[in-house]
Amino acid sequence: MTSATVYDLATKDLDPPFAVVDLDAFDANGADLLRRAGGKPIRVVSKSVRCRYLLTRVLARPGFEGLMCYSLAEAVWHVEQGTSDDIVVAYPTADHGALRRLAANDRARAAISIMVDSPEHLDLVDAALGQGHPEIRVCLELDASWRPLPGVHIGTRRSPVFSPRQAADLARTILSRKGFRLVGMMAYEGQIAGLGDAAGGGVKNSAIGWMQRKSIVEIAKRRAAAVKAVRALAELEFVNGGGSGSVESTGAEAAVTEIAAGSGLIGPTLFDGYAHFSPRPAAMFALPVVRRPAPKVATLFSGGYIASGPTESSRQPTPYLPEGLSLLGFEGAGEVQTPVSGEAARHLRLGDRVWLRHAKAGELAERFTHYHVVIGDRVDRTVPTYRGESQNFG
Repeated sequence: MTSATVYDLATKDLDPPFAVVDLDAFDANGADLLRRAGGKPIRVVSKSVRCRYLLTRVLARPGFEGLMCYSLAEAVWHVEQGTSDDIVVAYPTADHGALRRLAANDRARAAISIMVDSPEHLDLVDAALGQGHPEIRVCLELDASWRPLPGVHIGTRRSPVFSPRQAADLARTILSRKGFRLVGMMAYEGQIAGLGDAAGGGVKNSAIGWMQRKSIVEIAKRRAAAVKAVRALAELEFVNGGGSGSVESTGAEAAVTEIAAGSGLIGPTLFDGYAHFSPRPAAMFALPVVRRPAPKVATLFSGGYIASGPTESSRQPTPYLPEGLSLLGFEGAGEVQTPVSGEAARHLRLGDRVWLRHAKAGELAERFTHYHVVIGDRVDRTVPTYRGESQNFG
Protein backbone atom coordinates (compact mmCIF):
# COMPACT_ATOMS: atom_id res chain seq x y z
CA MET A 1 0.00 0.00 0.00
CA THR A 2 1.50 3.37 -0.99
CA SER A 3 1.76 6.15 1.57
CA ALA A 4 -0.95 8.12 -0.21
CA THR A 5 -3.28 5.13 -0.03
CA VAL A 6 -2.51 4.66 3.68
CA TYR A 7 -3.20 8.30 4.49
CA ASP A 8 -6.31 8.33 2.32
CA LEU A 9 -7.60 5.22 4.08
CA ALA A 10 -6.85 6.60 7.54
CA THR A 11 -8.70 9.84 6.83
CA LYS A 12 -11.49 8.55 4.56
CA ASP A 13 -14.18 10.05 6.81
CA LEU A 14 -12.64 13.52 6.89
CA ASP A 15 -13.30 16.39 4.52
CA PRO A 16 -10.17 18.26 3.38
CA PRO A 17 -8.49 20.65 3.89
CA PHE A 18 -7.03 19.10 7.05
CA ALA A 19 -3.61 18.32 8.49
CA VAL A 20 -2.21 15.07 9.85
CA VAL A 21 0.80 14.02 11.88
CA ASP A 22 2.26 10.59 11.19
CA LEU A 23 3.10 9.51 14.74
CA ASP A 24 5.48 6.74 13.68
CA ALA A 25 7.50 9.27 11.67
CA PHE A 26 7.40 11.80 14.53
CA ASP A 27 8.69 9.23 17.01
CA ALA A 28 11.35 7.98 14.60
CA ASN A 29 12.59 11.53 14.07
CA GLY A 30 12.82 11.97 17.84
CA ALA A 31 14.91 8.82 18.12
CA ASP A 32 17.22 10.06 15.37
CA LEU A 33 17.72 13.42 17.11
CA LEU A 34 18.70 11.61 20.30
CA ARG A 35 21.14 9.42 18.37
CA ARG A 36 22.73 12.46 16.78
CA ALA A 37 22.95 14.26 20.14
CA GLY A 38 25.25 11.57 21.51
CA GLY A 39 23.92 11.70 25.06
CA LYS A 40 23.49 15.45 25.46
CA PRO A 41 19.96 16.54 26.41
CA ILE A 42 17.76 18.18 23.80
CA ARG A 43 15.62 21.19 24.65
CA VAL A 44 12.51 21.05 22.46
CA VAL A 45 11.89 24.16 20.35
CA SER A 46 8.16 24.71 20.70
CA LYS A 47 7.70 26.97 17.66
CA SER A 48 8.56 24.01 15.43
CA VAL A 49 5.70 21.95 16.88
CA ARG A 50 2.97 24.30 18.27
CA CYS A 51 0.83 21.45 19.57
CA ARG A 52 0.71 20.60 23.27
CA TYR A 53 -0.04 16.92 22.70
CA LEU A 54 3.08 16.47 20.59
CA LEU A 55 5.23 18.57 22.92
CA THR A 56 4.09 16.57 25.93
CA ARG A 57 4.75 13.32 24.08
CA VAL A 58 8.32 14.17 23.15
CA LEU A 59 9.12 15.63 26.59
CA ALA A 60 8.08 12.32 28.16
CA ARG A 61 10.91 10.63 26.26
CA PRO A 62 14.26 10.36 28.14
CA GLY A 63 16.83 12.65 26.55
CA PHE A 64 14.42 15.52 25.84
CA GLU A 65 14.48 18.05 28.67
CA GLY A 66 12.58 21.32 28.79
CA LEU A 67 11.13 23.70 26.23
CA MET A 68 12.51 26.59 24.25
CA CYS A 69 9.61 28.96 23.53
CA TYR A 70 9.58 31.87 21.11
CA SER A 71 7.25 34.05 23.17
CA LEU A 72 7.10 34.86 26.88
CA ALA A 73 3.29 34.69 26.79
CA GLU A 74 3.61 31.21 25.28
CA ALA A 75 6.05 30.17 28.02
CA VAL A 76 3.76 31.37 30.82
CA TRP A 77 0.85 29.53 29.19
CA HIS A 78 2.82 26.28 29.07
CA VAL A 79 3.63 26.60 32.77
CA GLU A 80 -0.03 27.23 33.52
CA GLN A 81 -0.97 24.15 31.48
CA GLY A 82 1.67 22.00 33.18
CA THR A 83 3.56 21.23 29.96
CA SER A 84 6.99 21.94 31.43
CA ASP A 85 8.67 23.48 34.46
CA ASP A 86 11.90 24.24 32.56
CA ILE A 87 11.50 26.83 29.80
CA VAL A 88 13.90 29.19 28.03
CA VAL A 89 12.37 32.03 26.00
CA ALA A 90 14.62 32.21 22.95
CA TYR A 91 13.85 35.81 21.97
CA PRO A 92 13.86 38.98 24.08
CA THR A 93 10.44 40.23 25.08
CA ALA A 94 8.84 43.67 25.04
CA ASP A 95 5.50 42.29 26.25
CA HIS A 96 4.68 44.19 29.46
CA GLY A 97 1.55 42.14 30.08
CA ALA A 98 3.43 38.84 29.83
CA LEU A 99 6.14 40.19 32.14
CA ARG A 100 3.51 41.09 34.71
CA ARG A 101 2.01 37.60 34.43
CA LEU A 102 5.48 36.16 34.94
CA ALA A 103 6.19 38.30 37.99
CA ALA A 104 2.85 37.43 39.59
CA ASN A 105 3.28 33.66 39.20
CA ASP A 106 5.80 32.03 41.56
CA ARG A 107 5.75 28.80 39.58
CA ALA A 108 6.37 30.58 36.29
CA ARG A 109 9.26 32.61 37.73
CA ALA A 110 10.92 29.39 38.92
CA ALA A 111 10.46 27.74 35.53
CA ILE A 112 11.11 30.45 32.92
CA SER A 113 14.34 32.14 31.86
CA ILE A 114 13.99 35.18 29.60
CA MET A 115 16.57 36.19 26.98
CA VAL A 116 18.70 39.33 27.22
CA ASP A 117 21.55 40.67 25.13
CA SER A 118 21.83 44.24 26.44
CA PRO A 119 21.25 46.32 29.58
CA GLU A 120 18.25 47.84 27.81
CA HIS A 121 16.44 44.53 28.13
CA LEU A 122 16.86 44.78 31.89
CA ASP A 123 15.61 48.36 31.77
CA LEU A 124 12.51 47.21 29.91
CA VAL A 125 11.71 44.63 32.59
CA ASP A 126 12.15 47.26 35.30
CA ALA A 127 9.85 49.63 33.42
CA ALA A 128 7.18 46.94 33.11
CA LEU A 129 7.38 45.69 36.69
CA GLY A 130 8.65 48.66 38.68
CA GLN A 131 11.53 48.78 41.11
CA GLY A 132 11.74 46.02 43.68
CA HIS A 133 10.16 43.43 41.40
CA PRO A 134 10.56 39.70 42.12
CA GLU A 135 13.71 38.01 40.84
CA ILE A 136 13.59 37.18 37.12
CA ARG A 137 15.75 34.42 35.65
CA VAL A 138 17.72 35.57 32.61
CA CYS A 139 19.77 33.92 29.88
CA LEU A 140 22.56 35.82 28.12
CA GLU A 141 22.66 35.43 24.34
CA LEU A 142 25.98 35.30 22.51
CA ASP A 143 25.90 36.03 18.78
CA ALA A 144 27.01 32.92 16.90
CA SER A 145 27.26 34.33 13.38
CA TRP A 146 30.47 33.93 11.39
CA ARG A 147 32.39 37.09 10.58
CA PRO A 148 35.43 36.04 8.55
CA LEU A 149 36.23 39.61 7.41
CA PRO A 150 35.38 43.08 8.70
CA GLY A 151 31.86 43.96 7.63
CA VAL A 152 31.00 40.38 6.59
CA HIS A 153 28.16 38.82 8.62
CA ILE A 154 27.08 35.25 7.84
CA GLY A 155 24.20 34.04 9.98
CA THR A 156 21.12 35.37 11.69
CA ARG A 157 20.96 38.92 13.06
CA ARG A 158 20.53 38.35 16.76
CA SER A 159 22.64 39.47 19.71
CA PRO A 160 25.11 42.40 19.69
CA VAL A 161 27.23 40.38 22.16
CA PHE A 162 29.90 38.77 19.99
CA SER A 163 33.18 38.52 21.92
CA PRO A 164 33.98 36.80 25.22
CA ARG A 165 34.78 40.23 26.68
CA GLN A 166 31.37 41.59 25.69
CA ALA A 167 29.72 38.53 27.24
CA ALA A 168 31.60 39.05 30.49
CA ASP A 169 30.72 42.76 30.53
CA LEU A 170 27.02 42.02 30.13
CA ALA A 171 27.22 39.30 32.78
CA ARG A 172 28.68 41.83 35.24
CA THR A 173 25.85 44.23 34.46
CA ILE A 174 23.23 41.54 35.06
CA LEU A 175 24.85 40.51 38.33
CA SER A 176 24.89 44.14 39.50
CA ARG A 177 21.16 44.63 38.93
CA LYS A 178 18.65 43.78 41.65
CA GLY A 179 15.75 41.62 40.60
CA PHE A 180 17.67 39.51 38.07
CA ARG A 181 19.53 36.20 38.25
CA LEU A 182 21.84 35.05 35.47
CA VAL A 183 21.23 31.33 34.99
CA GLY A 184 22.25 30.48 31.43
CA MET A 185 23.84 31.29 28.09
CA MET A 186 22.65 30.65 24.58
CA ALA A 187 24.11 30.92 21.08
CA TYR A 188 22.29 29.90 17.90
CA GLU A 189 24.53 29.18 14.91
CA GLY A 190 21.86 29.61 12.24
CA GLN A 191 24.35 29.48 9.38
CA ILE A 192 25.02 25.87 10.40
CA ALA A 193 21.79 24.69 12.04
CA GLY A 194 19.35 26.34 9.64
CA LEU A 195 21.08 26.13 6.26
CA GLY A 196 21.04 22.90 4.27
CA ASP A 197 24.20 21.81 2.48
CA ALA A 198 22.56 19.56 -0.09
CA ALA A 199 19.79 21.76 -1.48
CA GLY A 200 21.43 23.38 -4.49
CA GLY A 201 24.00 22.59 -7.16
CA GLY A 202 27.44 21.14 -6.62
CA VAL A 203 29.29 24.47 -6.40
CA LYS A 204 26.70 25.93 -4.03
CA ASN A 205 26.79 22.86 -1.81
CA SER A 206 30.58 22.94 -1.73
CA ALA A 207 30.56 26.62 -0.75
CA ILE A 208 28.01 26.08 2.00
CA GLY A 209 29.89 23.06 3.31
CA TRP A 210 33.18 24.98 3.34
CA MET A 211 31.57 27.91 5.16
CA GLN A 212 29.97 25.63 7.74
CA ARG A 213 33.22 23.76 8.46
CA LYS A 214 35.04 27.04 9.03
CA SER A 215 32.20 28.42 11.14
CA ILE A 216 32.01 25.27 13.30
CA VAL A 217 35.64 25.67 14.28
CA GLU A 218 35.29 29.40 14.94
CA ILE A 219 32.15 29.27 17.08
CA ALA A 220 33.42 26.34 19.13
CA LYS A 221 36.53 28.30 20.11
CA ARG A 222 34.73 31.60 20.73
CA ARG A 223 31.80 30.03 22.60
CA ALA A 224 34.15 28.11 24.88
CA ALA A 225 36.03 31.31 25.72
CA ALA A 226 32.80 33.25 26.33
CA VAL A 227 31.36 30.53 28.57
CA LYS A 228 34.61 30.39 30.53
CA ALA A 229 34.58 34.16 31.00
CA VAL A 230 30.99 34.19 32.22
CA ARG A 231 31.38 31.11 34.43
CA ALA A 232 34.19 32.93 36.20
CA LEU A 233 31.55 35.42 37.33
CA ALA A 234 28.42 33.31 37.83
CA GLU A 235 27.26 29.73 38.13
CA LEU A 236 25.38 28.78 34.98
CA GLU A 237 22.67 26.13 35.01
CA PHE A 238 22.85 25.58 31.26
CA VAL A 239 24.63 26.56 28.05
CA ASN A 240 22.33 26.08 25.06
CA GLY A 241 23.33 25.93 21.43
CA GLY A 242 22.53 24.67 18.00
CA GLY A 243 19.41 23.50 16.21
CA SER A 244 18.18 20.47 14.30
CA GLY A 245 20.73 20.98 11.54
CA SER A 246 23.78 21.19 13.81
CA VAL A 247 23.07 18.61 16.52
CA GLU A 248 26.34 16.72 15.97
CA SER A 249 28.71 19.67 15.81
CA THR A 250 27.07 21.60 18.64
CA GLY A 251 26.88 18.53 20.84
CA ALA A 252 30.58 17.90 20.34
CA GLU A 253 31.45 21.17 22.11
CA ALA A 254 32.40 20.62 25.75
CA ALA A 255 31.12 24.10 26.67
CA VAL A 256 27.57 23.28 25.52
CA THR A 257 25.38 21.46 28.06
CA GLU A 258 22.21 21.10 25.94
CA ILE A 259 21.07 21.31 22.32
CA ALA A 260 17.98 23.05 20.97
CA ALA A 261 15.99 21.16 18.33
CA GLY A 262 12.45 21.02 17.07
CA SER A 263 12.16 21.07 13.27
CA GLY A 264 13.87 17.70 13.07
CA LEU A 265 10.82 16.17 14.76
CA ILE A 266 8.54 17.31 11.94
CA GLY A 267 10.76 17.04 8.86
CA PRO A 268 9.53 19.98 6.71
CA THR A 269 10.74 20.45 3.14
CA LEU A 270 13.48 22.91 4.11
CA PHE A 271 15.08 20.01 5.98
CA ASP A 272 15.28 17.92 2.83
CA GLY A 273 18.43 19.86 1.98
CA TYR A 274 20.86 18.41 4.52
CA ALA A 275 23.51 15.88 3.60
CA HIS A 276 24.11 14.38 7.06
CA PHE A 277 20.56 13.58 8.23
CA SER A 278 17.15 12.90 6.69
CA PRO A 279 14.09 13.31 8.92
CA ARG A 280 10.93 11.54 7.81
CA PRO A 281 8.00 13.75 6.76
CA ALA A 282 5.81 13.71 9.88
CA ALA A 283 3.31 16.49 9.18
CA MET A 284 1.38 17.13 5.98
CA PHE A 285 -1.92 18.49 4.80
CA ALA A 286 -4.55 17.29 2.35
CA LEU A 287 -6.33 19.48 -0.19
CA PRO A 288 -9.24 18.38 -2.39
CA VAL A 289 -9.27 18.48 -6.17
CA VAL A 290 -12.03 20.90 -7.19
CA ARG A 291 -11.25 21.53 -10.88
CA ARG A 292 -9.72 19.74 -13.87
CA PRO A 293 -8.79 22.57 -16.26
CA ALA A 294 -6.52 20.38 -18.41
CA PRO A 295 -5.60 16.68 -18.70
CA LYS A 296 -2.36 17.09 -16.75
CA VAL A 297 -3.56 19.82 -14.37
CA ALA A 298 -5.68 19.51 -11.24
CA THR A 299 -6.74 22.55 -9.24
CA LEU A 300 -6.86 22.17 -5.48
CA PHE A 301 -8.93 24.16 -3.03
CA SER A 302 -6.98 26.69 -0.90
CA GLY A 303 -3.34 25.91 -0.05
CA GLY A 304 -1.44 29.20 0.00
CA TYR A 305 0.42 28.35 3.18
CA ILE A 306 3.62 30.28 2.51
CA ALA A 307 6.46 29.96 5.01
CA SER A 308 8.26 32.89 6.58
CA GLY A 309 11.74 33.92 5.49
CA PRO A 310 13.13 35.22 2.19
CA THR A 311 10.52 35.36 -0.57
CA GLU A 312 11.47 32.50 -2.85
CA SER A 313 10.08 29.23 -4.17
CA SER A 314 11.56 27.20 -1.29
CA ARG A 315 9.00 28.85 1.02
CA GLN A 316 6.03 27.39 -0.86
CA PRO A 317 4.38 24.12 0.12
CA THR A 318 5.42 21.10 -1.93
CA PRO A 319 3.09 18.50 -3.46
CA TYR A 320 4.04 15.20 -1.82
CA LEU A 321 1.54 12.48 -2.71
CA PRO A 322 0.72 11.19 -5.21
CA GLU A 323 4.24 11.51 -6.54
CA GLY A 324 4.96 13.38 -9.72
CA LEU A 325 3.07 16.62 -9.09
CA SER A 326 4.44 20.15 -8.96
CA LEU A 327 3.13 23.68 -8.54
CA LEU A 328 2.66 25.96 -11.52
CA GLY A 329 5.25 28.72 -11.65
CA PHE A 330 2.74 31.37 -12.69
CA GLU A 331 0.25 30.71 -9.84
CA GLY A 332 2.11 28.84 -7.11
CA ALA A 333 0.14 28.05 -3.96
CA GLY A 334 -2.81 30.41 -3.74
CA GLU A 335 -5.19 31.79 -1.17
CA VAL A 336 -8.22 30.13 -2.74
CA GLN A 337 -6.77 27.65 -5.23
CA THR A 338 -3.54 25.79 -5.93
CA PRO A 339 -3.11 24.17 -9.36
CA VAL A 340 -0.74 21.21 -9.63
CA SER A 341 0.55 19.61 -12.79
CA GLY A 342 2.24 16.41 -13.84
CA GLU A 343 1.51 12.98 -15.23
CA ALA A 344 -0.09 11.94 -11.94
CA ALA A 345 -2.73 14.65 -12.41
CA ARG A 346 -4.29 12.62 -15.26
CA HIS A 347 -5.61 10.14 -12.71
CA LEU A 348 -7.03 12.64 -10.22
CA ARG A 349 -10.79 13.07 -10.02
CA LEU A 350 -12.88 15.77 -8.39
CA GLY A 351 -12.85 15.19 -4.63
CA ASP A 352 -9.55 13.25 -4.60
CA ARG A 353 -6.91 14.39 -2.13
CA VAL A 354 -3.45 15.69 -2.86
CA TRP A 355 -1.05 15.64 0.09
CA LEU A 356 1.39 18.53 0.52
CA ARG A 357 4.20 19.35 2.92
CA HIS A 358 4.92 22.76 4.43
CA ALA A 359 8.33 24.36 4.04
CA LYS A 360 8.72 25.01 7.78
CA ALA A 361 7.97 22.79 10.73
CA GLY A 362 5.67 24.76 13.00
CA GLU A 363 3.87 27.19 10.74
CA LEU A 364 1.43 24.57 9.47
CA ALA A 365 -0.11 24.61 12.96
CA GLU A 366 -1.01 28.27 12.44
CA ARG A 367 -3.24 27.23 9.52
CA PHE A 368 -5.14 24.40 11.21
CA THR A 369 -6.93 24.23 14.53
CA HIS A 370 -6.34 20.48 14.85
CA TYR A 371 -3.93 17.74 13.83
CA HIS A 372 -5.28 14.28 13.09
CA VAL A 373 -2.71 11.89 14.54
CA VAL A 374 -2.28 8.94 12.20
CA ILE A 375 -0.85 5.56 13.21
CA GLY A 376 -0.63 3.22 10.24
CA ASP A 377 -3.96 3.28 8.39
CA ARG A 378 -6.07 4.84 11.13
CA VAL A 379 -6.54 8.15 12.93
CA ASP A 380 -5.56 7.45 16.53
CA ARG A 381 -6.80 10.78 17.88
CA THR A 382 -7.44 14.38 16.93
CA VAL A 383 -5.58 16.99 18.96
CA PRO A 384 -5.66 20.80 19.00
CA THR A 385 -2.82 22.95 17.78
CA TYR A 386 -2.13 26.27 19.49
CA ARG A 387 -4.82 27.77 17.27
CA GLY A 388 -7.22 25.04 18.32
CA GLU A 389 -6.68 26.07 21.93
CA SER A 390 -7.39 29.70 20.97
CA GLN A 391 -3.76 30.67 21.42
CA ASN A 392 -1.99 33.07 19.06
CA PHE A 393 1.43 34.19 20.21
CA GLY A 394 2.23 36.32 17.18
